[in-house]
Amino acid sequence: MNKVWLKRYPADVPAEINADRYQSLIELFEQAVERYGDKTAFENMGKCLSFNQLEQQSRAFAAWLQHGLQLERGDRVALMMPNLLQYPVALMGVLRAGLVVVNVNPLYTPRELKHQLQDSGAKAIVIVANFAHTLEKVIGETAVKHVVLTQLGDALGALKGTLVNAVVKHVKRLVPSFHLPGAISFHQALRQGEALKYQRPEVTNDDLAFLQYTGGTTGVAKGAMLTHGNIQANLEQFKATYGSLLRPGEERVVTPLPLYHIFALTVNCLLFIDLGGHNLLITNPRDIPGFVKALRNFRFTTITGVNTLFNALMNDPNFTRIDFSAARLVAGGGMAVHHAVAERWEKLTGHYLLEGYGLTECSPLVSVNPYDITHHTGSIGLPVPSTDICVVNDQGEEVPLGEPGELCIRGPQVMKGYWQRPEATDEALKNGWLLSGDIVTVDAEGFIRVVDRKKDMILVSGFNVYPNEIEDVLMQHPKVREAAAIGIPSDLTGEAVKVCIVKKDPSLTKEELLSHCRSQLTGYKVPKVIEFRDELPKTNVGKILRRALRDEVKTGAA
Repeated sequence: MNKVWLKRYPADVPAEINADRYQSLIELFEQAVERYGDKTAFENMGKCLSFNQLEQQSRAFAAWLQHGLQLERGDRVALMMPNLLQYPVALMGVLRAGLVVVNVNPLYTPRELKHQLQDSGAKAIVIVANFAHTLEKVIGETAVKHVVLTQLGDALGALKGTLVNAVVKHVKRLVPSFHLPGAISFHQALRQGEALKYQRPEVTNDDLAFLQYTGGTTGVAKGAMLTHGNIQANLEQFKATYGSLLRPGEERVVTPLPLYHIFALTVNCLLFIDLGGHNLLITNPRDIPGFVKALRNFRFTTITGVNTLFNALMNDPNFTRIDFSAARLVAGGGMAVHHAVAERWEKLTGHYLLEGYGLTECSPLVSVNPYDITHHTGSIGLPVPSTDICVVNDQGEEVPLGEPGELCIRGPQVMKGYWQRPEATDEALKNGWLLSGDIVTVDAEGFIRVVDRKKDMILVSGFNVYPNEIEDVLMQHPKVREAAAIGIPSDLTGEAVKVCIVKKDPSLTKEELLSHCRSQLTGYKVPKVIEFRDELPKTNVGKILRRALRDEVKTGAA
């Protein structure tokens, strides 16, 4: 099916990709350094890091992990930081040491962090000091033995770095006190690593590169096992689809989405390392005036984002002063791009927002709109090269074109499985096909449209939120008898979390619940709407019917 549908792509898009162009991501990086050496690889807060400097620093970090910490091939190392120059250094250092990267959201609460560290079995963590107080609360319950601390300004040079760190800590007070005895600074690790001999590991595309955590209907975050080959294949799929828009060695890409998120990790970080791109890292994209100022000072060729970010940018009074004349690729991912946002963006910038679809389990890219599409259609596009899809009903039977069914995916980018969860893996992977949980339709040309989600997962600004996790937290409150969480439409974030509560204690207030949730959940998971009810809809065996609650929202009954 895929080979027929690919005819709708421009003629220069191949039906298949070479998924083994490099033997590993290590080789991909080494060859990028050979090609682009002195060119800037990353820029952050006015400081630039060349490919050669990235090679030297990541080599030192890899040597330190290998010989300073005596970590063995396949051991997991957690990275918990926003977009800073330290991230690509640590990322490539971990991979080049033959270890596995565990990306962690820096805004996690102690409960969320403990689960991910316990589940992954990470032996070391690189963390920004701003979030070290969270780690302090749980580290004793994890396998983490080595803590590498860095500060926001550490890669900016002695003078500027010292100033930034002082302002962050003493003026803005963004570094709560913490106590992590035995922690070593990132600078110390690099200095020690420079004196050690790096030993290049024998890593192949079958080896694990990332444990990229995603949720599940059980509410337990699971580590999607992504190999060097999975990621490399997805990079080749992106290049095959949009290659005619991209110019190796000349790209200037803006990265506002966090690199710990699979979309930015693959499409922004690793893709543009391979392409020799100059990558502008935005540490705090929520500071829209600051982000707009950065865009005005950087003549970019590529920018990626999510619907909420594009919308926020356009609402800034200085947005119209940004120069889009060099832009060749503007891509939206992580969540659906709203039609109104896409139309307004095109009107203001002259550039169409290319929308795609992906899953953490697919490294993430599954489908994209062809680059010659000239208007927003609401479709998530066509399967990328070397990707087969099928659409099936509840009995696993393929449905006719145009009929809704669950999207199933097969391709070299599909994960190996879930870390140490064979039952969950067997549930998600059937005979080589990944069951996405998304209900879609496919037209005669192969364009895919998402119509619903089979799963109860809620998508908030591109981040997965799972109702069971929210409900588990709510049920820990002594005044709650029953709880149900659903997603509701949001102009700002695509979807927002709504919870319906049956009280155990009549004195329970919304403010109490919000305070409880904020102490247990990352900000985007905290409910935006709380509704108290006398009872919740249930099946005849007593299971809460979330779908009935969602249907009430659709019909306006709630």
